[in-house]
Amino acid sequence: MGFVSTPTALLKHDFHAYSAAAPQTPQVAPAPIVKWVGGKGRLLSQLRPLLPPAVDRMRHVEPFAGGAAMFFDRRPSRALLCDVNQDLIATYLAVRDELPSVITELQRLARDHSRERYYDVRSRYNTAELTRSQRAAAFIYLNKTCFNGLHRVNRRGHFNVPVGRYEKPKILNASLLQAASAQLSEADLRCTSFEALVALARPGDFVYLDPPYEPVSRTANFTSYAQDGFSQEDQQRLRDVYRELDRRGCKLMLSNSDVPFVRELYRDFRIDLVAAPRAINCNTSRRGKVSEVVVRNY
Repeated sequence: MGFVSTPTALLKHDFHAYSAAAPQTPQVAPAPIVKWVGGKGRLLSQLRPLLPPAVDRMRHVEPFAGGAAMFFDRRPSRALLCDVNQDLIATYLAVRDELPSVITELQRLARDHSRERYYDVRSRYNTAELTRSQRAAAFIYLNKTCFNGLHRVNRRGHFNVPVGRYEKPKILNASLLQAASAQLSEADLRCTSFEALVALARPGDFVYLDPPYEPVSRTANFTSYAQDGFSQEDQQRLRDVYRELDRRGCKLMLSNSDVPFVRELYRDFRIDLVAAPRAINCNTSRRGKVSEVVVRNY
Protein backbone atom coordinates (compact mmCIF):
# COMPACT_ATOMS: atom_id res chain seq x y z
CA MET A 1 0.00 0.00 0.00
CA GLY A 2 1.47 3.34 -0.99
CA PHE A 3 1.57 6.52 1.03
CA VAL A 4 0.49 9.57 -0.97
CA SER A 5 -0.06 12.86 0.79
CA THR A 6 -0.17 16.58 0.11
CA PRO A 7 0.69 19.19 2.74
CA THR A 8 -2.42 20.91 4.10
CA ALA A 9 -2.83 24.59 4.87
CA LEU A 10 -3.00 23.76 8.58
CA LEU A 11 0.28 21.88 8.52
CA LYS A 12 1.94 24.74 6.63
CA HIS A 13 0.58 27.17 9.21
CA ASP A 14 1.96 25.03 12.04
CA PHE A 15 5.38 24.93 10.36
CA HIS A 16 5.51 28.70 10.02
CA ALA A 17 4.41 29.06 13.65
CA TYR A 18 7.25 26.76 14.70
CA SER A 19 9.73 28.65 12.54
CA ALA A 20 8.68 31.98 14.01
CA ALA A 21 8.90 30.72 17.59
CA ALA A 22 12.16 28.79 17.26
CA PRO A 23 15.60 30.41 17.13
CA GLN A 24 16.48 31.16 13.54
CA THR A 25 19.36 29.12 12.22
CA PRO A 26 21.43 29.71 9.09
CA GLN A 27 19.90 28.30 5.93
CA VAL A 28 21.58 25.13 4.70
CA ALA A 29 21.36 23.26 1.43
CA PRO A 30 19.07 20.23 1.40
CA ALA A 31 20.91 16.96 1.99
CA PRO A 32 20.10 13.45 3.23
CA ILE A 33 18.55 13.41 6.71
CA VAL A 34 19.37 9.75 7.35
CA LYS A 35 22.50 7.68 6.91
CA TRP A 36 21.96 4.92 4.38
CA VAL A 37 24.15 2.03 3.31
CA GLY A 38 25.11 2.64 -0.30
CA GLY A 39 24.17 6.32 -0.08
CA LYS A 40 25.60 8.37 -2.93
CA GLY A 41 26.72 11.48 -1.04
CA ARG A 42 30.42 10.79 -1.61
CA LEU A 43 29.90 9.79 -5.25
CA LEU A 44 27.97 12.82 -6.42
CA SER A 45 31.05 14.55 -7.87
CA GLN A 46 31.54 11.52 -10.15
CA LEU A 47 27.86 11.07 -10.97
CA ARG A 48 27.01 14.67 -11.87
CA PRO A 49 29.07 14.64 -15.13
CA LEU A 50 27.16 11.50 -16.18
CA LEU A 51 23.72 13.12 -15.95
CA PRO A 52 21.86 13.51 -19.25
CA PRO A 53 21.79 16.83 -21.14
CA ALA A 54 18.88 19.10 -20.19
CA VAL A 55 18.22 17.03 -17.06
CA ASP A 56 16.95 20.14 -15.28
CA ARG A 57 13.89 20.12 -17.52
CA MET A 58 13.05 16.50 -16.70
CA ARG A 59 11.01 15.03 -13.88
CA HIS A 60 13.34 13.34 -11.40
CA VAL A 61 12.36 9.76 -10.51
CA GLU A 62 13.99 7.45 -7.95
CA PRO A 63 12.45 4.02 -7.30
CA PHE A 64 15.03 3.20 -4.58
CA ALA A 65 14.95 6.45 -2.63
CA GLY A 66 17.07 5.44 0.38
CA GLY A 67 18.86 8.54 1.61
CA ALA A 68 17.89 10.34 -1.64
CA ALA A 69 21.29 12.01 -2.01
CA MET A 70 20.85 12.51 -5.75
CA PHE A 71 17.42 14.10 -5.24
CA PHE A 72 18.62 16.50 -2.56
CA ASP A 73 21.71 17.39 -4.59
CA ARG A 74 19.78 18.09 -7.79
CA ARG A 75 16.87 19.91 -6.10
CA PRO A 76 14.41 19.17 -8.93
CA SER A 77 11.16 21.11 -9.19
CA ARG A 78 9.28 17.86 -10.01
CA ALA A 79 10.10 14.49 -8.48
CA LEU A 80 8.74 11.03 -7.74
CA LEU A 81 10.48 9.19 -4.87
CA CYS A 82 9.60 5.57 -4.16
CA ASP A 83 10.89 2.90 -1.81
CA VAL A 84 9.59 -0.42 -0.49
CA ASN A 85 10.67 0.58 3.02
CA GLN A 86 7.36 1.77 4.44
CA ASP A 87 8.94 3.43 7.48
CA LEU A 88 11.41 5.38 5.35
CA ILE A 89 8.65 6.84 3.16
CA ALA A 90 6.48 7.54 6.21
CA THR A 91 9.44 9.38 7.76
CA TYR A 92 9.85 11.55 4.68
CA LEU A 93 6.12 12.30 4.70
CA ALA A 94 6.25 13.28 8.37
CA VAL A 95 9.29 15.51 7.82
CA ARG A 96 7.52 17.13 4.89
CA ASP A 97 4.09 17.55 6.47
CA GLU A 98 4.57 17.44 10.27
CA LEU A 99 8.03 18.87 10.83
CA PRO A 100 7.35 20.76 14.11
CA SER A 101 6.09 17.57 15.78
CA VAL A 102 9.03 15.55 14.46
CA ILE A 103 11.52 18.10 15.79
CA THR A 104 9.79 18.20 19.20
CA GLU A 105 10.06 14.42 19.47
CA LEU A 106 13.70 14.44 18.35
CA GLN A 107 14.57 17.08 20.93
CA ARG A 108 13.28 14.78 23.65
CA LEU A 109 15.07 11.73 22.25
CA ALA A 110 18.35 13.61 21.85
CA ARG A 111 18.17 14.94 25.40
CA ASP A 112 17.64 11.48 26.93
CA HIS A 113 19.99 9.47 24.71
CA SER A 114 21.93 6.61 26.30
CA ARG A 115 22.63 2.97 25.53
CA GLU A 116 19.69 1.90 27.65
CA ARG A 117 17.46 4.52 26.06
CA TYR A 118 18.40 3.29 22.59
CA TYR A 119 17.13 -0.21 23.27
CA ASP A 120 13.98 1.14 24.90
CA VAL A 121 13.24 3.26 21.82
CA ARG A 122 14.04 0.35 19.51
CA SER A 123 11.62 -1.90 21.41
CA ARG A 124 8.82 0.69 21.28
CA TYR A 125 9.53 1.35 17.60
CA ASN A 126 9.08 -2.37 16.85
CA THR A 127 6.05 -3.07 19.03
CA ALA A 128 4.19 0.07 20.18
CA GLU A 129 1.48 2.13 18.50
CA LEU A 130 3.06 5.48 17.64
CA THR A 131 1.84 8.53 15.77
CA ARG A 132 3.47 9.19 12.40
CA SER A 133 5.62 12.01 13.79
CA GLN A 134 6.66 9.90 16.80
CA ARG A 135 7.59 6.99 14.56
CA ALA A 136 9.49 9.26 12.17
CA ALA A 137 11.45 10.76 15.06
CA ALA A 138 12.24 7.26 16.35
CA PHE A 139 13.34 6.21 12.85
CA ILE A 140 15.74 9.16 12.61
CA TYR A 141 16.98 8.68 16.18
CA LEU A 142 17.71 4.98 15.66
CA ASN A 143 19.38 5.73 12.33
CA LYS A 144 21.69 8.32 13.90
CA THR A 145 22.63 6.16 16.91
CA CYS A 146 22.69 2.58 15.60
CA PHE A 147 25.78 0.71 14.41
CA ASN A 148 27.10 2.38 11.22
CA GLY A 149 23.67 3.76 10.31
CA LEU A 150 22.73 0.30 9.03
CA HIS A 151 19.03 -0.29 8.43
CA ARG A 152 18.30 -3.98 8.81
CA VAL A 153 15.15 -5.87 9.71
CA ASN A 154 14.57 -9.47 10.73
CA ARG A 155 12.01 -11.91 9.32
CA ARG A 156 9.30 -10.35 11.46
CA GLY A 157 10.09 -6.95 10.01
CA HIS A 158 11.60 -5.72 13.28
CA PHE A 159 14.56 -3.34 13.23
CA ASN A 160 17.37 -5.25 14.97
CA VAL A 161 20.59 -3.23 14.59
CA PRO A 162 22.58 -2.80 17.84
CA VAL A 163 23.50 0.56 19.29
CA GLY A 164 26.54 2.27 17.78
CA ARG A 165 29.62 3.45 19.66
CA TYR A 166 29.25 7.21 19.37
CA GLU A 167 30.31 9.67 22.05
CA LYS A 168 28.11 12.53 20.85
CA PRO A 169 25.89 11.45 17.96
CA LYS A 170 24.26 14.26 15.96
CA ILE A 171 20.64 13.29 16.52
CA LEU A 172 18.88 16.56 15.73
CA ASN A 173 19.82 19.01 12.99
CA ALA A 174 16.84 21.35 12.75
CA SER A 175 18.28 23.41 9.88
CA LEU A 176 18.86 20.32 7.76
CA LEU A 177 15.39 19.00 8.51
CA GLN A 178 13.85 22.33 7.50
CA ALA A 179 15.77 22.34 4.21
CA ALA A 180 14.79 18.72 3.52
CA SER A 181 11.16 19.43 4.36
CA ALA A 182 11.07 22.28 1.86
CA GLN A 183 12.65 20.17 -0.89
CA LEU A 184 10.37 17.20 -0.18
CA SER A 185 7.39 19.48 -0.79
CA GLU A 186 8.34 19.19 -4.49
CA ALA A 187 8.11 15.39 -4.43
CA ASP A 188 5.41 12.77 -4.83
CA LEU A 189 6.32 10.14 -2.20
CA ARG A 190 5.17 6.55 -2.57
CA CYS A 191 5.79 3.25 -0.84
CA THR A 192 5.95 0.90 -3.80
CA SER A 193 8.33 -1.41 -5.64
CA PHE A 194 10.49 -0.60 -8.64
CA GLU A 195 8.12 -2.59 -10.84
CA ALA A 196 5.50 0.13 -10.36
CA LEU A 197 7.68 2.30 -12.62
CA VAL A 198 6.15 0.54 -15.60
CA ALA A 199 2.91 2.35 -14.74
CA LEU A 200 4.35 5.51 -13.15
CA ALA A 201 7.25 6.58 -15.38
CA ARG A 202 6.66 8.80 -18.40
CA PRO A 203 8.65 9.49 -21.58
CA GLY A 204 11.22 12.18 -20.87
CA ASP A 205 11.62 11.33 -17.18
CA PHE A 206 15.11 11.05 -15.72
CA VAL A 207 15.12 7.83 -13.69
CA TYR A 208 17.99 7.14 -11.30
CA LEU A 209 18.01 3.53 -10.11
CA ASP A 210 20.12 2.75 -7.05
CA PRO A 211 19.02 -0.75 -5.98
CA PRO A 212 20.51 -2.89 -3.23
CA TYR A 213 23.78 -3.96 -4.80
CA GLU A 214 24.62 -7.40 -6.05
CA PRO A 215 27.09 -8.76 -3.42
CA VAL A 216 30.70 -8.89 -4.54
CA SER A 217 31.13 -12.06 -2.45
CA ARG A 218 28.97 -14.43 -0.45
CA THR A 219 29.85 -12.62 2.79
CA ALA A 220 29.35 -9.08 1.47
CA ASN A 221 25.57 -9.01 1.57
CA PHE A 222 23.88 -5.84 2.90
CA THR A 223 20.59 -6.12 1.01
CA SER A 224 18.20 -6.61 3.95
CA TYR A 225 16.90 -3.05 4.01
CA ALA A 226 13.41 -4.47 3.61
CA GLN A 227 12.04 -7.68 5.02
CA ASP A 228 12.43 -9.73 1.85
CA GLY A 229 15.92 -8.63 0.78
CA PHE A 230 16.97 -8.36 -2.87
CA SER A 231 17.92 -11.48 -4.85
CA GLN A 232 19.48 -12.16 -8.24
CA GLU A 233 15.97 -12.79 -9.54
CA ASP A 234 15.09 -9.27 -8.36
CA GLN A 235 18.13 -7.93 -10.22
CA GLN A 236 16.94 -9.66 -13.38
CA ARG A 237 13.42 -8.25 -13.01
CA LEU A 238 14.96 -4.82 -12.52
CA ARG A 239 16.89 -5.25 -15.78
CA ASP A 240 13.60 -6.06 -17.52
CA VAL A 241 12.03 -2.88 -16.13
CA TYR A 242 15.12 -0.94 -17.25
CA ARG A 243 14.63 -2.23 -20.80
CA GLU A 244 10.94 -1.32 -20.77
CA LEU A 245 11.67 2.20 -19.55
CA ASP A 246 14.33 2.53 -22.26
CA ARG A 247 11.75 1.61 -24.89
CA ARG A 248 9.36 4.14 -23.36
CA GLY A 249 11.80 7.03 -23.81
CA CYS A 250 13.05 7.62 -20.26
CA LYS A 251 16.62 8.71 -19.57
CA LEU A 252 18.10 6.06 -17.28
CA MET A 253 21.07 5.90 -14.92
CA LEU A 254 21.66 2.84 -12.71
CA SER A 255 24.31 2.15 -10.07
CA ASN A 256 25.40 -1.31 -8.97
CA SER A 257 28.39 -3.46 -8.08
CA ASP A 258 31.09 -3.99 -10.67
CA VAL A 259 30.64 -7.76 -10.93
CA PRO A 260 30.28 -10.03 -13.99
CA PHE A 261 26.62 -10.77 -13.24
CA VAL A 262 25.65 -7.10 -13.40
CA ARG A 263 27.82 -6.40 -16.46
CA GLU A 264 26.11 -9.28 -18.27
CA LEU A 265 22.63 -8.06 -17.32
CA TYR A 266 23.28 -4.65 -18.85
CA ARG A 267 25.62 -5.60 -21.69
CA ASP A 268 23.36 -3.82 -24.21
CA PHE A 269 23.81 -0.44 -22.51
CA ARG A 270 26.63 1.98 -21.81
CA ILE A 271 28.64 1.08 -18.69
CA ASP A 272 30.96 3.53 -16.93
CA LEU A 273 32.99 2.98 -13.77
CA VAL A 274 33.23 5.12 -10.65
CA ALA A 275 35.43 4.65 -7.56
CA ALA A 276 33.32 4.28 -4.43
CA PRO A 277 34.43 4.26 -0.79
CA ARG A 278 33.63 1.03 1.01
CA ALA A 279 33.04 2.03 4.63
CA ILE A 280 31.02 -0.84 6.13
CA ASN A 281 33.31 -3.70 6.99
CA CYS A 282 34.18 -5.01 10.43
CA ASN A 283 37.77 -5.40 9.22
CA THR A 284 39.12 -1.87 8.80
CA SER A 285 41.96 -3.12 6.60
CA ARG A 286 39.37 -4.15 3.99
CA ARG A 287 37.82 -0.69 3.81
CA GLY A 288 38.85 1.47 0.90
CA LYS A 289 37.71 2.19 -2.65
CA VAL A 290 36.04 -0.26 -5.00
CA SER A 291 34.76 0.20 -8.53
CA GLU A 292 31.03 0.43 -9.23
CA VAL A 293 29.21 0.45 -12.52
CA VAL A 294 26.98 3.25 -13.77
CA VAL A 295 24.68 1.99 -16.51
CA ARG A 296 23.14 4.54 -18.89
CA ASN A 297 20.90 4.41 -21.95
CA TYR A 298 22.20 7.70 -23.37
